[in-house]
Amino acid sequence: MTLLINIFFLLASVGLILGIKLMGNPIRAKIGNAVALLAMFIAIVATDILLIQDSYKTTNLILLISTISAGTLIGYYFSYRVEMTAMPQLVSLFNAFGGACAVIIGFNEALNYYHEPNIISALVLISGVVLGGVSFSGSIVAMYKLSGKISHVNGGLYRYVSKILLVVMLLFTLNQFSNSNGSLSLPFFVILISVLALAYGVSFTMPIGGADMPVMISFLNAITGVATAFSGIIFDNPVMLIGGIIVGSTGMLLTFKMCKAMNRSLKNVLAGKTKSGNTIGGSKSDHQADIKTITSVEVASMLAFSKRVAIIPGFGMAVSQAQQACYEVHKKLESNGVQVKYIIHPVAGRMPGHMNVLLAEANIDYRHILEMDEVNQSMDQFDLAIIIGANDVVNPAAEDDENSLIFGMPIIKAYKAKQVVVMKRGMSSGYSGETNTLFERGNCKLLFGDAKDSLTHILEELKKI
Repeated sequence: MTLLINIFFLLASVGLILGIKLMGNPIRAKIGNAVALLAMFIAIVATDILLIQDSYKTTNLILLISTISAGTLIGYYFSYRVEMTAMPQLVSLFNAFGGACAVIIGFNEALNYYHEPNIISALVLISGVVLGGVSFSGSIVAMYKLSGKISHVNGGLYRYVSKILLVVMLLFTLNQFSNSNGSLSLPFFVILISVLALAYGVSFTMPIGGADMPVMISFLNAITGVATAFSGIIFDNPVMLIGGIIVGSTGMLLTFKMCKAMNRSLKNVLAGKTKSGNTIGGSKSDHQADIKTITSVEVASMLAFSKRVAIIPGFGMAVSQAQQACYEVHKKLESNGVQVKYIIHPVAGRMPGHMNVLLAEANIDYRHILEMDEVNQSMDQFDLAIIIGANDVVNPAAEDDENSLIFGMPIIKAYKAKQVVVMKRGMSSGYSGETNTLFERGNCKLLFGDAKDSLTHILEELKKI
């Protein structure tokens, strides 16, 4: 029976890796998701068999099935209830659950099994608890900051508190393992270090700006992965160990990729540092932009006479739920022989993949979707670029204004297209608070209004042409 369980765990581990590998390709992502789901099912079955073997752990089997059922219902509820604009917050909330699991596992093991642990196993347990605690409270703070429920804080105070907490945790841990006569019992020490880790997670995340929060979420996700890997060591569970390592490593890779896409260093993000004169969340009201407006009828006419059209979606498209209307316009243009491409910036929306999910929701085929780097050198070949609810990711100030907060950030070079139309509700600035100099370019016009309504009017006009 032990051999069978090990075979199951091996199959689950291989399936998990294969599933994640397949998810790397948008066309095979659904298959990858199914393979990973099957792998996790095999792992659960193996765990059930392991528990059934030991009659003393029948209660654990019942508890396992109950918690999995409850978790499935909770996940199903949140997945269908949360709107697309709140998807990053949902990711942060789920990440918080992962961190909480690591803390609970550590506490349970310390209370029931680690009465006389060796120093290595105790350090693994405590490391998992600390990382899980930081990830839990940090992710909760990140969720509230992304949703705008936490805004202005005294960053200096929180940074000062976080340094003190870090030193206290290190001193407590050193005392615990260097002075056996005066050390605390492991369960009590785990409770103490958990509380400190939770407080550290809050003070560590609070000073970080809202614009950097997607990077922070990715970083916390990586921490959760490492905490899960430590839990895998504690349980001697290869699936949990491999899954944790994959989540930890991919989370860090994603973190570095996002930092590069935003022209920010991870060190500055974690330190909560921004350029002086930062106007994030505000606007430069003293600047009077010289802009040209356009109507839906005129946009429809421009589209009808275009051969190649680029659509650049942003968070505003998610807010107005305009993706389906956009696809209807796309289909109409395609039936008229117009080539349509969607161009995605790595951090469009609130985090990587957000726009891809949004477009997939409207059944837009991935063959129409291109990454920024694939088309930036050939943007001048597009007759018309339509920007829907995106701002900072197309702002030329990132290239030609050294005083701009976003200077150096890679952007989609929409300004190179022959004509540019920007759909906006008003003249509010983007997430960075910087003025978008694209609006004043000679080839750019602004179409004000709700993106969904504007696209619907454009479609009606296209049908008349």
